[in-house]
Amino acid sequence: MLKILVLLTLACIPKKKYDALEEELRATQEQLTQRTTERDAQAARALSVEEALAAEQKQVEELSARIKALETELAGLQGNLDAANKEKSSLLKDRSSLQASVADMQAALKELAERRAAAEERVSQFKDLLSRFKKLIDAGQLRVKIVDGRMVVVLATDILFASGKAELSESGRVALLEVAKILATIPDRHYQVEGHTDNVPIQTERFPSNWELASARALVVVRTLEEGGVASGRLSGASYGEYRPVADNKTLDGRVSNRRIEIVVVPDLSELPGFEELKQASGE
Repeated sequence: MLKILVLLTLACIPKKKYDALEEELRATQEQLTQRTTERDAQAARALSVEEALAAEQKQVEELSARIKALETELAGLQGNLDAANKEKSSLLKDRSSLQASVADMQAALKELAERRAAAEERVSQFKDLLSRFKKLIDAGQLRVKIVDGRMVVVLATDILFASGKAELSESGRVALLEVAKILATIPDRHYQVEGHTDNVPIQTERFPSNWELASARALVVVRTLEEGGVASGRLSGASYGEYRPVADNKTLDGRVSNRRIEIVVVPDLSELPGFEELKQASGE
């Protein structure tokens, strides 16, 4: 019915107006189609932007996760580095301690070697002295011994001097000249002649006490050694009186042992370990 009415209505419309209306309809359809296309394009573009934003967000999240993982790994590496540096510091400290210990041990070994060499040298010198004095030792005129680390030639004063006297006997003089001949051949050594007595008191005009008697006897021995060829600058005399006994003065044999002349081979301190340190300590 509607179609019949439209047809009847169209039939009543002039052709020119019909064509205009048809053209307007076509233009309207085209415009509608264009707008629909544009809307679809806009919708498509909007969807693309959302997808791009979603992709970007996903990438940001992935990068953030990677950064966090790298930060964790870096923290672990820093911890390892700190531990390595700490261990290195400890090792360096241990190495310094070990080096100091090694240096101390080397210094101690050097000092021990020097002491051993010095001891061996003293033993060698003592044996040499014994061999030089063998004839007089075998004759019972003297003894050679070590006293307080020093080599000492011991002569009984009963062989050299009469009781209470400081005049040298002829046999004593011969013995001392023989001793002097031997001592003069030992290079670079100094000798101290020490006089000793027993504790029997003496009180004369010349010798008010045993100090004076022991001193006078020591000086007589010094002069005799000098006469026998020992250089004057290598000799000195000392008196100990009765105050350094080597035996009991209550017995006859003890008193005989205490009446003695000791010729001490004075040690050369420059040959001993630590001599340079002693010089520095004394300010020389």
